[in-house]
Amino acid sequence: MKETYDWILNKLPYSDPFLFVHEILDINDTMVEGSYRFSPKLDFYQGHFKNDPITPGVILTECCAQIGLVCLGIYLLGQKTKLENFTIGMSSSQMEFLLPVLPGERVRVVSNLIYFRFQKLKCEVIMYNEDDKLVCKGILAGMIGVVNE
Repeated sequence: MKETYDWILNKLPYSDPFLFVHEILDINDTMVEGSYRFSPKLDFYQGHFKNDPITPGVILTECCAQIGLVCLGIYLLGQKTKLENFTIGMSSSQMEFLLPVLPGERVRVVSNLIYFRFQKLKCEVIMYNEDDKLVCKGILAGMIGVVNE
């Protein structure tokens, strides 16, 4: 039986239309892999770009951060605590974009831990499209911690 990670998804502090995680495929102490399908009905496609919509880079970065930082952070913190109340915030991003993501496309994000200490989480993230081609890659960092432990 395939392990589910719904407990992590249920802890995410996002909801539609700003939730960019559909599934966690694998996760452990040093990595996470997850996926998301960009619905053609998302509002930003109406203006980015006229008659030729593509997913904005800032949204791709957010998808990488939600899967690669937040889901991994919840997993790491959730092993030590009930994780009733936590805070998150991105502190830096350095991304390189190589291919567009079109409306309706499914992406897969793989994130490898660089470090997690003093509530700062830093990861190398890589996004692939459905053809397993590299869409974007980079280094993301953020702060994640439990409030009132």
